[in-house]
Amino acid sequence: MNIELPEELRMLRETLRRFIDDEIIPHERDSYDGPELKPEYREKWEARARELGIWQIDVPEEYGGMGMGLLARVVVWEETGRTIAFPRRKAWIFGHDVSPILLQFLRDDQKDKYLWPILRGEKKTAIAQTEPDAGGDAAAIRTTAVRDGDHYIINGMKRFITGGGEADFFKVTCVTDKEKGARGGISCIIVDADTPGVEVLRRQETMMDDQPCEIGFTDVRVPVENIIGNEGDGFKIAQTWITFGRIRHGALGIGVMERCLELAATYAKQRVTFGKPLAERQAIQWPLVDIYSDIQLMRPLVYKTAQRYDDGEDIRYDSYLCKFLGDRKGYEAADRCLQIFGGMGLTTDFPIEKLWRDMRSMMITEGPEEVLKMALARHVLHEYG
Repeated sequence: MNIELPEELRMLRETLRRFIDDEIIPHERDSYDGPELKPEYREKWEARARELGIWQIDVPEEYGGMGMGLLARVVVWEETGRTIAFPRRKAWIFGHDVSPILLQFLRDDQKDKYLWPILRGEKKTAIAQTEPDAGGDAAAIRTTAVRDGDHYIINGMKRFITGGGEADFFKVTCVTDKEKGARGGISCIIVDADTPGVEVLRRQETMMDDQPCEIGFTDVRVPVENIIGNEGDGFKIAQTWITFGRIRHGALGIGVMERCLELAATYAKQRVTFGKPLAERQAIQWPLVDIYSDIQLMRPLVYKTAQRYDDGEDIRYDSYLCKFLGDRKGYEAADRCLQIFGGMGLTTDFPIEKLWRDMRSMMITEGPEEVLKMALARHVLHEYG
C-alpha cells in the first residue's frame, strides 16, 4: 500500500522541514514553560507560519482557511512530531485550534457564538469527556444533564481535561437518558466556563509536563439551545473528534521515529567505544533498521487512512490501527534511541528523554492500546471468522 502526496503537500512538507530544522529545533529546550509555549515563541512562530502560508490549513475555505483536509494536517503533525518544542497536547502554531466538532456539528447561531470567535483567536475551547470512572470506557460516563424547562441542569466531574484551565467554553459529554446509555442516551452540550457551578478543581502534574485539569459541574444551568446536534448524538459526536485524534497519534509517532533515527544514526557514527564507532556494531545496526522499517510501514498506513477520511470513507478501524501502531512504534523508537545514547540519552542535553516520556504517555491517552486491540479483535473476528 502506497500513496504519493500531491505536489502542494510535498511543497508544504519541504517548507515545514526547513522551518522546523532551522528555526524551531535550535530553540526546542527553551520554548516552553511547563505545559505552555512561552508567549514570545508562540507569537514569533505563528507570525512565521502565516508568512510561510501554513495557517489554518484544514479549516474550510468558507471559514477563511485553506481547506486542505486531514492529509495536509498529517503532514504537519508528522513534521512537528520531530521536535519537543511544542507541548504535545496543546494547540499548535499553525492556526487556532478548531475542533472538528465545531466545524461539523454546530448550527449557524452556535457558529456565530462559538466557532467564529475560535477562528478569530478570541476564545479557546476544550472537550470534557474523561471522568474518574470513564476513561477508555467512554460509555461509562456519569455526568448527567437533566432537562428543566428550557435548560439542562448538569452535575458531575471531568478529569484529564487538556486545556481546561484556559478554556472559555467546554464541549461536555453527559448522560441525558440513563436507560439508553451509549445508544442514544449521551449528549454533547456547550457549557461556558464562567457559568455558575463550573469550577476548575485542580491541575494535575504529569510526567510529560502536561497539566490537565479536573473540572467540577455542580447544578450548572445551561440553555437547551446549547446542545450540539440532537439529544442522544453525543457519543457519535465525541467519537468523531476521537477518530480525528487517533490519526494525529499515528502521524506524531512517525515524526518521533524519524527524529530518533536521525539522532541515533548520527551518534552511532560519532561515538567510539573499544576502538570502533558504534555504527560498526551489529547490536546498534539492528535497532536502527527496526526504526527505519517501522517508518516505512507506518507512513503509508497513516497517509492512506487520512486520504480515505478526506474522501468521506469510514476509517474507524484503520484509525485504531494508526494510533495503536503509531504510539507503540514511536515509543519503541525513542526507547531504542535512548539505549544507543546510553547515559547521555538520560540527560536534557538531548531531546530523547522527553520524546520517550511523551510517547510512553501517548500509549494511554485518547484510547489505551488494550481498548483499541479489543475493538480490532472484534473487527478481525467479524471479517475473518
